[in-house]
Amino acid sequence: MCPQLKEFLQAMPENPRLLSLGMNGIPERSQLLLAEWRKIRHNPAMARYATGSHTKHRLQYHLVWIPKYRKRVLQGKIAIRLKSLMYEACKMNGWWISAMAIQDDHVHIVVQLPPRVSVAEAAQIFKGGTSRVLRKEFPDMTEFLWGDSFWADGYFAETVGQINEEIIRKYIRQQKGKP
Repeated sequence: MCPQLKEFLQAMPENPRLLSLGMNGIPERSQLLLAEWRKIRHNPAMARYATGSHTKHRLQYHLVWIPKYRKRVLQGKIAIRLKSLMYEACKMNGWWISAMAIQDDHVHIVVQLPPRVSVAEAAQIFKGGTSRVLRKEFPDMTEFLWGDSFWADGYFAETVGQINEEIIRKYIRQQKGKP
């Protein structure tokens, strides 16, 4: 479990503003827990340029994938657990999440990867690791997600940059006359 989530969960009982009264005056924390957890993210100032032994880089990718059969299962506790698993995977691999949105039927993530990690490898780690854990921790999902996988085959990937392609082409054309 990532440190931010541990701190957040430990602070929950002592923080009365995070509790709401549901039916019959019983506190309902799940919706507020999800709303508060969505505010937790990495410090964007840290996601600038990374340095390797012989490189300086900032390779960011926008990845999107869906649950099997595009079922709307990414809600409540499942969405919270998925978010924490994604941050854990990034922490373990030295990656950086600059944006994440978990919708009911798909996941968007902008992740910064080092040059040695392919987009396919990152998608495999995200999807494979989270699938295994989510299916184990939420066994009641098997009634509508049968088989061994939680996620549908494939994913969408796109590079994310600070400047567009035309500016880069113009810069390269201007460099032709320089030694």
